[in-house]
Amino acid sequence: MALQNKPVLHGYFRSSCSWRVRIALALKGIEYDQVPVNLIKDGGQQVTDQYKTLNPMQQVPALVIDGITLLQSLAIIQYIEETRPGPKLLPSDPHARAQVRMISDLIASGIQPLQNLHVLQKIGEEKVQWAQYFILRGFEALEPLLKQTAGKFCVGDEISMADLCLVPQVYNAERFKVDVSQFPTIERLNQTLTEIEAFKVSHPSCQPDTPADLRT
Repeated sequence: MALQNKPVLHGYFRSSCSWRVRIALALKGIEYDQVPVNLIKDGGQQVTDQYKTLNPMQQVPALVIDGITLLQSLAIIQYIEETRPGPKLLPSDPHARAQVRMISDLIASGIQPLQNLHVLQKIGEEKVQWAQYFILRGFEALEPLLKQTAGKFCVGDEISMADLCLVPQVYNAERFKVDVSQFPTIERLNQTLTEIEAFKVSHPSCQPDTPADLRT
C-alpha cells in the first residue's frame, strides 16, 4: 500500500475516543497532524455543516489516512494495527484477542457513551450523578474481568487495544469523582500505563487545543 501524506486527526483534547487513537498513533510511532474540533465552543464545532460532511455522526475523532476518512476509535485503531508496523495492539492468539476486544467493547460501548458530553448535556442538572452511576456500574463489571485477564497490562503482559480504552476511562472516572481505589486491578493497571511515554504524550493535558489552565 502506498502511504500518502501525513495522517490528520480531527479530535478534541479531552475526548476519550480521540485519546485512544492518539495513544495508538504514539505507540506505532506514526507522525500526524491534529485539527482541533472544540466540542463546547459556539455550541460545538462538531455540529457544523463543514464537520458533518467529514463525520455524519458529528462526533470525534475522524482520522484522514491513506486517502480515506475513518470514524469510530476502535475501527481506527484496528486499521492502524493492520496497516502499520510496530507494537501489536491485538494479540495473535485468538483467545487473548477476543479478551482484548471484549474489554475494549465493554468500555467503548458499555461505559463511555453513557457519560459522554452529548448525553450529559441532555441529562442536565443530574449529569454528575448520572455519569458516576454508569461509570461505577461499568467498573463493577470490568474489575472481575480484568482480574481474570490481566498480567502487567489488561490482557497478559503486552499492551493492547484494551489498555488504550482503559486509561481514558479512568481519567473520566476521576473527573467525575469516582473513587477508583475500590477497583484495585483497574487502579493498578492505570498507574502502570500512565507511566508509559505513549500515554503521557497523548494525555489531554498536553494537546494543541488544551486550554492554558488545564496544561501541565
